[in-house]
Amino acid sequence: MSLVGGPACGHDAVAFGAPLCTHLQTCQQSGLSCVRWYLGVGLEMEVLCVPCADQRQTGSAVTATRVCEPCFLRAFNEVADMVGVRGEPGVITREAPFATALTITALPVELGPISDLAPISAASGSVWMLLSASGALIRFDTDTGMWSAVAECSVPAEPDHEPWCGRALRRRLHVSPCGKFAAVVNDYGRWGQILDLGSGRVTMDLDGGDYHPETVPFSLAFFQVRNRTIVIHRSAWNRLDLSDPESGELLSVRDTPGYGQGENPPPHYLDYFHGALIVDPTGTRVVDDGWIWHPVGVPVVFSLARWHRENVWESDDGPSRLDLCARDSWGDAIAWLDDHRVAVAGIGDDDAAMVPGARIFDVTRRGKAAPGWSPHADELLVFAGPSGLFFSEGGWLFASNDTGLSRWDPTTGERTGQLPGFRPTYHHRGTRELVQLVDHNLVRIAIVPGDW
Repeated sequence: MSLVGGPACGHDAVAFGAPLCTHLQTCQQSGLSCVRWYLGVGLEMEVLCVPCADQRQTGSAVTATRVCEPCFLRAFNEVADMVGVRGEPGVITREAPFATALTITALPVELGPISDLAPISAASGSVWMLLSASGALIRFDTDTGMWSAVAECSVPAEPDHEPWCGRALRRRLHVSPCGKFAAVVNDYGRWGQILDLGSGRVTMDLDGGDYHPETVPFSLAFFQVRNRTIVIHRSAWNRLDLSDPESGELLSVRDTPGYGQGENPPPHYLDYFHGALIVDPTGTRVVDDGWIWHPVGVPVVFSLARWHRENVWESDDGPSRLDLCARDSWGDAIAWLDDHRVAVAGIGDDDAAMVPGARIFDVTRRGKAAPGWSPHADELLVFAGPSGLFFSEGGWLFASNDTGLSRWDPTTGERTGQLPGFRPTYHHRGTRELVQLVDHNLVRIAIVPGDW
């Protein structure tokens, strides 16, 4: 970003970027420990070396000034070693109506502990599939309280799993948009199953591969094409497949490229660990929240329509495949706002200097890529504040974390409402509900557009 005014470096150019402390401007060696110091006004910040930041922390004045673009890029990219964040970014607020009515529905005690749940969007009303700790799949209607056990999963428990960076193995339930199929998988593990909820039979046993599955949730998602349900699932660390969940038929038949030591990678070889999959509301695109060695999180997006109908290699290196961003972490919140905009949690590319916030990308437009970088989606807006889990409903972005629920306008970055203490972890698109499982109760809020 170019700014009006002469730069402190004295060059005949306009000032560029964030203000830098004097030490950062004059240092000639790399590795100067620095922090981003946020000024409390949006994302305005200064970049200070640690001694200057310590001095400011004690209340002493520290001067930071802007320099020209070449001087800024040299200091920021070649000299600074970003080790943290100080100060706080500013959250922009706008008052708007915010509904607070919660509905509490007790689950039947005979169901026992519930490991996970997922909405049955095709049903009429607030109907959920529950996964009990014993492996039973139970259909539960919150309006009537009626329930029925419809299937039993037998996914291996993987008792030898060792958590990586605190990522403990957990059972995860997915339900297809049509409501006919469910998948039970081990997030941060290897195994899973597809079940027919009408007959209760297991239609597919899933194997995500044994190469570092502990680093990512099990890659799986359902989508529909012309009333046909298809499941996307990881079959190796760097391979996704399409299958018919009813018959188990593989729909993405292709060889898995490989190469030996000293050889060049062959066409279509993908050096990428597939992660959580998030399908857009219309089932036309999917975000893959994976990572590349060593280790950089790079969520990517690509067209499901092209993959299914035109190009069996679309998930590997197809022309619709775009990066969203690159940073040290993965597994942060991601939510589709509509069929072309995606919200990604976290501002920054370095774990040590990341702050809470949202980045909004338009996946139908390509951003200007630097030489040598992969094509990436156009970034529309960045704003501070939202953290935790992300949901989208009625054009709003919702963030759920330990403090409660907050609502954000993704076109302006303004926070427009808060509901302390309510921390939903599930979203029912059919009934527009956000839901939290608390002490064997479903706590729900309906997002009625007129009230929000």
